[in-house]
Amino acid sequence: KSGNHYFMEVNPRVQVEHTVTEEISGVDIVQSQIKIASGKTLAELGLTQESIPEPQGVAMQCRVTTEDPSQDFRPDTGTIDVFRMPGGMGIRLDDGPGFPGAKITPHYDSLLVKITAKARTRQDAAAKLVRALKEFRVRGVTTNKSFMLHVLQNKEFLHGYVDTGFIAANPQLLAPLKEKDRAQKLLHYLGEVIVNGTPPALGATGAPPSSVDPIIPDIKPQVSNKQSLKSIFDEEGPEAFAKAVRQNGGLLVTDTTWRDAHQSLLATRLRTIDMLNVAAPTSVALRNAYSLECWGGATFDVSMRFLREDPWERLANLREAVPDIPLQMLLRGANAVGYTSYPDNVVFEFCRLAKETGMDVFRVFDSLNYIENMKLGIDAVGEAGGIIEGTVCYTGDVSDPNKGNYNLEYYLNYVRELNDLGIHVLAIKDMAGLLKPESAKMLVSAIRAEHFDLPIHVHTHDTAGTGVASMLAAAAAGADAVDAATDAMSGLTSQPSLGALVASTAGTDLDTGISLEEVSALNEYWEECRGLYAPFESGQKSGSADVYIHEMPGGQYTNLLYQSSQLGLTGQWSSVKKAYATANRLLGDIIKVTPSSKVTGDLAQFIVANNLTEQEVIEKADTLSFPKSVIEYFQGYLGIPPFGFPEALRSKVLKGQVIEGTDMSCFEGRPGADMPPMDLQLTKEMLDEKWGKRSEGKGNEEIRDVDVMSYAMYPAVFDEYMDHVREFGKLNYVDTRTFLTGMKVGQELNVTLEPGKQLIVKLISVGEPNADGLVNVQFELNGQPRMCHIKDKSVGGETQSRPKAMKDVLGSVGAPMPGVVLETKVAKGDSVKAGDGLVVLSAMKMETVVSSPVDGVVNKVIVTAGDQIDAGDLVVEVEEKE
Repeated sequence: KSGNHYFMEVNPRVQVEHTVTEEISGVDIVQSQIKIASGKTLAELGLTQESIPEPQGVAMQCRVTTEDPSQDFRPDTGTIDVFRMPGGMGIRLDDGPGFPGAKITPHYDSLLVKITAKARTRQDAAAKLVRALKEFRVRGVTTNKSFMLHVLQNKEFLHGYVDTGFIAANPQLLAPLKEKDRAQKLLHYLGEVIVNGTPPALGATGAPPSSVDPIIPDIKPQVSNKQSLKSIFDEEGPEAFAKAVRQNGGLLVTDTTWRDAHQSLLATRLRTIDMLNVAAPTSVALRNAYSLECWGGATFDVSMRFLREDPWERLANLREAVPDIPLQMLLRGANAVGYTSYPDNVVFEFCRLAKETGMDVFRVFDSLNYIENMKLGIDAVGEAGGIIEGTVCYTGDVSDPNKGNYNLEYYLNYVRELNDLGIHVLAIKDMAGLLKPESAKMLVSAIRAEHFDLPIHVHTHDTAGTGVASMLAAAAAGADAVDAATDAMSGLTSQPSLGALVASTAGTDLDTGISLEEVSALNEYWEECRGLYAPFESGQKSGSADVYIHEMPGGQYTNLLYQSSQLGLTGQWSSVKKAYATANRLLGDIIKVTPSSKVTGDLAQFIVANNLTEQEVIEKADTLSFPKSVIEYFQGYLGIPPFGFPEALRSKVLKGQVIEGTDMSCFEGRPGADMPPMDLQLTKEMLDEKWGKRSEGKGNEEIRDVDVMSYAMYPAVFDEYMDHVREFGKLNYVDTRTFLTGMKVGQELNVTLEPGKQLIVKLISVGEPNADGLVNVQFELNGQPRMCHIKDKSVGGETQSRPKAMKDVLGSVGAPMPGVVLETKVAKGDSVKAGDGLVVLSAMKMETVVSSPVDGVVNKVIVTAGDQIDAGDLVVEVEEKE
């Protein structure tokens, strides 16, 4: 700036910047140097000063090196997986040691390539370099590409105002470049599945996916003058929607294929891509439907936890694909889409965002029919502007006067309370399929007699095989809408057959207005699509009337069956079902639907895993390490059951227990009422630091309000999902067969990342593990070679046997069931009292706090966080006080 210039380093032009001079002068400096060395003179080469032409335009060179600008340009080493050079008009490349598979060591110059651009002006040359650098792909090692892009787009640099303080004055130049890198992440995932198989967490234990690709039916749109329910809701509001439902001439139907059907049959594993593939014909065939159930319930956490999908993107994509049919979700009242209570502001914000993202009908229920929890959910949906479908959960048998407390008067009283809260539609949720035809007739007709203007929507499961008969009975008694699933996804623990209901009511006063031919065309797609999910089939061959004994919800049946096998209870399913009925009695004969059904299922598996009788559970309750969900149930985390808690058992289970962060042993009313509001803005900032653009890792997206909600519902699951996305990218655009099983050598795969962005992937070869257990997987991506290095998890690592707890020694504390250690709460030398938590275990979404059975001092802690243990393995030794 002051006119004083200094040489900091002098290199011969031929070594470094000769490319720039050559581009603007037309003189080949390297060739000329060689000729001079062979004896030629400058005159002979025509290189006298007067013969050299005036410079033409501007040239600029970037030296791409394997150096990390964010780490003071520290050289990086490793193996290059991807190396794609740029090109185009005005771009010159002088390359070095870069190619796929090249090993970059610390012993040589870190230069990969010199990229030189020539243009008429400095700004144009910089723009060409920016384009070339963005096209340039290097994966496997860090480069200085980010630094150069920042420099080339800096206004001071573009106008030549640069001095030796330039970098110090612009520290943002050193910020790392955060690229999506979607293609390489996809190849990394495919390589992982090819080498190590389907991720175990998915639970794909059945037959392999079908080799048949589902054929998407072509159903021609029909012209109709009838205003759709969706447009009535959008234009006139939820009250007008409810009125239109009551005035509808026939029976309305909700299709549950996109949610409860696959939750009930395929462990909630249906992926978004298979719904979107058939969305267009669905929007035509079901244009006269009440709604499409597609969101909420278990689909929210399973999409993140197992399918590695964003549930909010699923909702937004389905809304865009089906614009004129109401979309429906399942909202667990004060529990939102989680398994516990949340601060009130979280539930309100969740409903607001769900409505904004595309949800219309909110089926609001509480797992204990606890009216205080229902008030919160109803108020949250009402404030969001959604259709409030207030729900009474059904259990027992109103047609059997000896069945228990859940008689007709109980349900009528509850419906009166719901109606007083301002619901738009009443749902009867028969989650286990206990609503027999006669019971449906009695219940619906009694409600209709009292509430003529209130729309009634009935939901059931076909576990015993009576679903179609019950729905027809409910419709004849005055129900306005019923739930059903496409034939291929109906029956057993799912909903009754849509095709059967359509055919049975055709031409009658209950005509659904749905074409049997059109829904049959949809069904052909689902028949073939279900074959892709063969690994998740439960193996259930027929319905079973024993549901009237164990009362297990249909949506839980297949999930619990799979969980039981994972917990080592294979072959004991009949015992688990019997224990489910036992657990229900122990809990006080409760309404059983998520999350209360999870409590019942956890306790049932605990009973079987520990070979306990009903009486033994009661007698030993103060020394047993119950699943966390059971303890929280008795603490009132879910609310208060209709007929109270069994206090004798409750007092034993809660002995020495306090609610975290309080001095209370249990909640006295609605749990959320005692919870402080969640600071959503602070949470968003924390997530942005951890996963977003402000993170030090490779986050490149803004954290959205919906991400905050996902974290609020499931903090650990959200973090696992984001970690998976960071490693493998988003996988929702990969077809299901490939997602589950990978590729075979020679196979080609077409993947559309977004409109206009397509990848053609071909698997070339799969190597053998090297000394480090790494396998080279060679792909071809859009004609260019790509390589991934995958750790073969089957190589090395000997299985170590763990010591078992001694059954006759109280202080020898063993794991009550198999699982993963989440946390150790004590250390050697700690004093503990009976009931104090020692270790937290997790198995298939079931957490268990292993408690000390005695007062004493911790003598030894055997396990640490992350350990995989089996039932009976010793976890802690406590020396009992005498």
